[in-house]
Order: sequence, then structure tokens, then C-alpha cells
Amino acid sequence: MIEDIAVRNFSPATQRSYLHAVSKFSHQFGRSPDRLGLEDVRAFQVHLVATGISWPALNQTVCALWFFYGATLGHAEIPELIAHARAPRKLPEVFSADEVVRFLEAVPSLKTRTALTAADAAGLRVSEVVGLKVADIDSQRGVIRVRHGKGGKDRYVLLSAQLLHILRTYWRLSRPPDWLFPRSDGSGPISITVLHAACRSARAAAGIDKRVTVHTLRHSFATHLLENGTDIRIIQVLLGHEHLSSTARYTKVSSRLIRRTQSPLVRLNIGVVLPN
Repeated sequence: MIEDIAVRNFSPATQRSYLHAVSKFSHQFGRSPDRLGLEDVRAFQVHLVATGISWPALNQTVCALWFFYGATLGHAEIPELIAHARAPRKLPEVFSADEVVRFLEAVPSLKTRTALTAADAAGLRVSEVVGLKVADIDSQRGVIRVRHGKGGKDRYVLLSAQLLHILRTYWRLSRPPDWLFPRSDGSGPISITVLHAACRSARAAAGIDKRVTVHTLRHSFATHLLENGTDIRIIQVLLGHEHLSSTARYTKVSSRLIRRTQSPLVRLNIGVVLPN
């Protein structure tokens, strides 16, 4: 299974998740997983539900079992018989214009505030924010290159004049040599947990009564673009979503079209004052 995962170039996180799920499945019954069948899978799912597992974690386990039976054992018919959890249809939390300003101004650190501003202005995932390098900021073309986004795919996202000004101010003060948001010791990019912790602290300091994560900024980015009349297909390409449906494909989005898309920083009139 390890070899099957490796040759498909899954992300390290997906590899760990799949192996952990199948190992847990095997441990539950005390037998090698290739000696377990559909009834065992169903019993394992019932056990996980009884423990109060979240639906994303349950479906991650299902995906791991699909892969194990379908790819590793070569039983293509089995994955179709393994049920997955139905996702609850909840609306995501979204910041208002005032809340975006209050939230970002409540982040005291220059580095983390700039990183979170980039997440809001470009609709980036937290892993994409920490993975940015100085060379990814293309001021000439007015875009940011996101390397190895979800699914291991590269894409370009918005780089508005406002965000470029903020990033340039940050760079003049911090002078990061390689990673745009490096660790304090320069050994690599800033940790994802640092940004999550900054979100929690800023939410409390700003008095925002919402569940806030870095992903909230991404939801807000998409919502504000939609309210501004941006075509939904462009928004989904900027977010890095792979497809609309089984029968629809994205049109290619050029850097010129990306530059013509108005950033939420412009519409919301967000002038973020960087910390001293």
C-alpha cells in the first residue's frame, strides 16, 4: 500500500492519513487488513460513528479503505459497496468588511498579520500561505504563484496593488531571503499552527463572536468576490477547485483575466496598517 501511494504522488498528509486509517482498521480486528471483508468494514464504520468521529474524519477513513481495496488489493468492485458519510450542509462563517479590518488589526505580529492579509486578499489555504516563497510574488504580471496546492497542482492567484504594497512594506522590514514567511530561525516556512493560534488570539482581541480559522478568510474572499459580480467560474479557478461537476470543465484563466478581477481589498476599502 505504501508503494501504491508513493507512485501516485499523494501529499505527505494524505499518505499519513491513509496508512493510519488502514492500520487502525487492522488493529481493530487484530488481523491483516487483506483478510477483512465488507462486513468488517461496516462494523468498523459503526464503531467509529459510536466514538463520535467527525464526518470529514470518517470519510477520510472511507477514502483510505477505498484505495486499499481498489488499488492495493485490486478489488475494484468493493469500493462501490463501502458507504460514505453524508456531509452536513452548513453555511461557512464569513467576515463582514468591518470584521476583516478589526480582525487583521488585532494581529500584533508583522509576519503573521501580513500572512493572514495575503490569505484574505488572495483566497489562499493556510498550507498555501506558509508555502509561499519570495520568488512566487510576480509584481510584473500582477499574480502570485501557488506551488503544490491541493492535489499537488500549481495555480496563479490575485496580487492586487494594495496587497503588493503591503508585501513590499513587509519585505523591506523583514528581508526574508527565500520563504516569504520563514520560521524565526530561518530553517523553513512558518508553522501552520502559528497562524491558527494567531487567528484565535485576534478573534478574541477583536471581539468577534464567530468561529474563526484561516479558512474563514478564504470563505470571505470568495463571498466578497461573488458579491462584487465576479463570475463563479473565475472564483473557483482562483480558489483552486478542480472541477464544477462531472460534466463541466474550467476554462483556462490567463494572468490578464486574473489581474482584471477586483480584489476584495479594493471593494472593502481595507487599508491594513502594518505593525511597527
